[in-house]
Amino acid sequence: MSDMAPILSVDAACCHFDVSSPWLARKLSGAPRRILRAVEDVSFTIRRGTTFSIVGESGCGKSTLARMVVGLQKPTDGSVRFGDIRHPDGRVAPPRVQMIFQDPYASLNPRWRVGDIIAEPVRELGLRSSERDVLQRVGDLLEIVGLSRADITRYPHAFSGGQRQRISIARALATEADFLVCDEPTSALDVSVQAQILNLMVRLQAEFGLTYLFISHNLSVVRHMSDHLAIMYLGRIVEQGPAEDVFRQPQHPYTRLLLDTIPDVEQPNRARRPMSGEVPSPISPPSGCAFHPRCSVAESRCTETRPEPRLKGDVQVACHLA
Repeated sequence: MSDMAPILSVDAACCHFDVSSPWLARKLSGAPRRILRAVEDVSFTIRRGTTFSIVGESGCGKSTLARMVVGLQKPTDGSVRFGDIRHPDGRVAPPRVQMIFQDPYASLNPRWRVGDIIAEPVRELGLRSSERDVLQRVGDLLEIVGLSRADITRYPHAFSGGQRQRISIARALATEADFLVCDEPTSALDVSVQAQILNLMVRLQAEFGLTYLFISHNLSVVRHMSDHLAIMYLGRIVEQGPAEDVFRQPQHPYTRLLLDTIPDVEQPNRARRPMSGEVPSPISPPSGCAFHPRCSVAESRCTETRPEPRLKGDVQVACHLA
């Protein structure tokens, strides 16, 4: 089986939430149902051993999409499908999928010792035959992520934020996962610690052939990690393609505005266009292109017709003016 076959295919995936008032209150007030369209008609594929990053402002649907991929949230429409992969032992099976959460302080059980946190998936999945082998595996994982075997007996409160995130990564690797969904795994950490965690993730990917779906709002982090990049706005992907192509020649006005926010050491005083306006509500999105109320180059057709994604070289962009 070719490693070039997609490990994940997302096809026209949607996720809607009914945020209406209770039925009786709507009946008495005559209010309509209110549907929050968190993810709307999203499609992409990820190939094995690569990093696919999704970038966007808070509330654009990134985390909802991540939860759909790991099965914590069911799509309202469309599909999320994993392709089979050939494992080193010769078996062909769907990949094991795990998630690294954003907050290392909330994602670890404070009442459990680190050894039990990491050992739980090993025991539940029956990946080791004896308790001795389980503890050996836990110690190996702690050393892989840069911690010590002696940390098995300690509680999460004894660790810094960066160390806690290393424990979260070790817990994800304990399942012998092939595919990791990383939901802003460094946003709660100091900048110096962020670099350590990102370098660790790059090393683990090279060592174990991992595939990452990396969720972030930080384009500097994304550029360090990504093979392929998608820009989300109000539940939709507005631009996607090879990461370097998107960074070098962004097509969508929203992508260009995001890239303008990255500090440039060589041109610290360069002219920048400020991003105006607020993100519209996903409950009542604007007509046409959702970005047109904040876009400095919008035309009349942008307010009337939603642009369909089209290819410009290797980059797919949803903009009338690209």
